[in-house]
Amino acid sequence: MLFKLANLGYRTAKRVLITLVGGTVVLLGIAMLLLPGPAVVVIPVGLAILGVEWAWARRVLRTIRETGSAALSKVGLAKEGSKGDDSSSSSGPARGDG
Repeated sequence: MLFKLANLGYRTAKRVLITLVGGTVVLLGIAMLLLPGPAVVVIPVGLAILGVEWAWARRVLRTIRETGSAALSKVGLAKEGSKGDDSSSSSGPARGDG
């Protein structure tokens, strides 16, 4: 009985600590939208911290990641091999060297 109570206290303390740290990082990132700083990096880091304990933060982070990937592929800056597109291979047609 006592062990269950101690375990419950540990889990609650862990959740509170992760929420405080992750929430603080997200709030700092939101402040960096107006102040100088890397808000685009800090906000997802805060969401990743919150995602350790909260499913909604994992969903928001996944949505941000998918939206960012779609935007990068739309402008042609996606990582190689991200969609199976192998347009950088050298087996394509020659450039007309001569």
